[in-house]
Amino acid sequence: MTENFRLTTLPNGMRIASEQMPHLMTSAVGVWVDVGTRHEHESVNGVSHLLEHMAFKGTETRSAKDIAEAVENVGGQLNAYTSREHTAYHARILAEDLPLATEILADIVEHSTLDQTELERERKVVLEEIGQVEDTPDDLVFDLWQETAYPDQALGRSILGPPEIVGSMPRQALADHMRRHYGPEQMILVAAGQVEHERLEELGQRWFGDLQRSAVDPFVKADYRGGDLREERELEQVHLVLGLEALTCHDPDIYVLNLYSSIMGGGMSSRLFQEVREKRGLAYSVFSFVNAFPDTGTFGVYAGTGEGDLDELARVLTDELAGSTDSITEVELVRAKAQAKAGLLMGLEHCAGVCEDVARHLLTFGRRIPRDEILRRIDAVTHDDLKRVAKRLFANPVPSVTALGPCSKLLDHDKLAARLRH
Repeated sequence: MTENFRLTTLPNGMRIASEQMPHLMTSAVGVWVDVGTRHEHESVNGVSHLLEHMAFKGTETRSAKDIAEAVENVGGQLNAYTSREHTAYHARILAEDLPLATEILADIVEHSTLDQTELERERKVVLEEIGQVEDTPDDLVFDLWQETAYPDQALGRSILGPPEIVGSMPRQALADHMRRHYGPEQMILVAAGQVEHERLEELGQRWFGDLQRSAVDPFVKADYRGGDLREERELEQVHLVLGLEALTCHDPDIYVLNLYSSIMGGGMSSRLFQEVREKRGLAYSVFSFVNAFPDTGTFGVYAGTGEGDLDELARVLTDELAGSTDSITEVELVRAKAQAKAGLLMGLEHCAGVCEDVARHLLTFGRRIPRDEILRRIDAVTHDDLKRVAKRLFANPVPSVTALGPCSKLLDHDKLAARLRH
C-alpha cells in the first residue's frame, strides 16, 4: 500500500521523501529535524522549542508578517512543533502551491535572523505558554512524571524548559543549537498528497542543496530509574500518573504492548474505563499510554479523582493492571486489533497524517514501514503474546508515581510497587 512512496538522498546527505495520493487536490509538506529536548544540555533546556518559535519571527528576506501572509494568501496553513526527539516545520497547501511552501520552509530553517528584539518578545510568549501548563494540572503532571521516570537526564526534562532558563537564554545559544543540529543529514524534506517526487527533489536540491554537513552529537542512552513525586496543591482533583519501564520502539513486542494498552485503557470499552468510571464512578478521565523511544520506553496510566476516592482508585488501578496478566480474553484482543487497524487507516486518509507518518518512520526506523506490514504484525499478535508481555511488565515493577493535588492519602511507593507485582 506504499507503492507511491519514493525516497532519494541529495549529495549533501539530506533525504527527500514523498508519498503520492493522486485522488487529492492538496499537499502537505514539512521539514523534520532530528533534534528535540533529549539532545539539549541542562543549561539550555528549552532551546529546541524556543528556536522553533523564533524560526517564524523573520528571515533575511521576510518579516514574521511576510511569512504568515505568504502561506495564508494562498489559503495554506503553516505550523511547527517540538517533541522530545524531533522538531518539525510543516505546511498544508493546495497542490500548485507546493513550490512556495517548500521555499518558505527552507527560508525559516536556514535563514532565520534570530533578531534580538523579536527574541525578547517571543520569550515572553513562551513564558506565557509555560505558565499555561503550570495552570493546567492534567498537562503538568505528565511533565513531572517524565522527570520522575528519567531524573537528572535530558529525556526527563520539560520540552518547554524552565522559566528561569528560557527567560534568560541568550541569542547565541539558539544560533549554536541551529548550527549544530540543522545540518542536511539531520533533516528530512517530506511531502504527501498531490505531489510528484521528481519535482519535490528539484525543489529540495534548489533550496537545501547548498547546506553544509555538520557534526552530529553522540546519542546519550536514557536511564529509566522510576521514583515517586507528590506535590500538594489546592485542587479539586488529584491527578495521578502511574507508569513502568516498558519496551523500545524497536522491540519486536511493541505491537503487542500497544494492543495491551488499548485493552487496558484505550477507549470507552477498555478495562480501566469500565471499572474505574462506569462501575465505580471514581474518575471522569482514565486512560493508558505507551511511550516508545529507540533506547527506552514506558507504559502508564492516568486518572484524576477527588481526594476521598484516591485510595480506592489506586487500589483499583493496581488490581486491574496486576490481574491482567492472566485474564485478558480473546474478545478483548479481537476488539483491540480492530481499533488499532481502524485508527491506523483513518489517520492515513489525509495527506498531513501520511506526511507525519513518513517522517516519523524515516527518523525512527530509517525506512518507510508499509501499511500492509503493520497490519500483518497487528494481526499476528496472539493471546499468548499478550499474557507474556503483561507478565514481562509486572514481573519486577519499578513504578514511576506522580500525584498532583490533595494527595496525602495515596498509598506509598513500596505498597504500590508490591500491588503491581505479578
